[in-house]
Amino acid sequence: METLLWNVVSWVGNDYDKLYLKSEGELVLDDGSKVEEAEVELLYSRNIAKFWDLQAGIRHDFEPRPRRSFAALGVQGLAPYWFEVDATAYLSEDGDLSARVEAEYEVLLSQRLVLIPRLETGLSLQDVPEYGQWQGLTDVTLGARILYHLRRELAPYLGMTWNRKIGETANNVDQAGGDIEDSAVVAGLRFWY
Repeated sequence: METLLWNVVSWVGNDYDKLYLKSEGELVLDDGSKVEEAEVELLYSRNIAKFWDLQAGIRHDFEPRPRRSFAALGVQGLAPYWFEVDATAYLSEDGDLSARVEAEYEVLLSQRLVLIPRLETGLSLQDVPEYGQWQGLTDVTLGARILYHLRRELAPYLGMTWNRKIGETANNVDQAGGDIEDSAVVAGLRFWY
């Protein structure tokens, strides 16, 4: 199955106050290009400590159906040893509580070439079977990207990502005949101005 994944993060602001717009999704190119997952977040970010921001806002899932919205609250920053961490809790309009934690680290291979290992995991505090999610850890994603700085402001990258459902979510998705594991080649562009 050919799939196009997107992960877009943009922000405007200064060192103390920022407005983030984030979007993630998955488009299956087989079967007439069907969007499987699509979400958008709008977050206000305020610096609360050296290297740490508190973020609050909303998230809306357009796919899978039925659509739903969330209140979002999280932190983003640099943990010890320069790990970039983004941890966000989500409260849905139905009262379902979930969370997502992402961590990555930049390994400088040269002045221009950077290796970025990445880990992401999801957590749900309730069973939400209509969205294929059960209580506990729901999934884990591991990846790595090689990024090359053409200029400080412009860097294309290429990498791999592997995702697996875990725990009760994996058991229930597997019993329903769904895929519990997938991998992808990723390519993108990081830029700023």
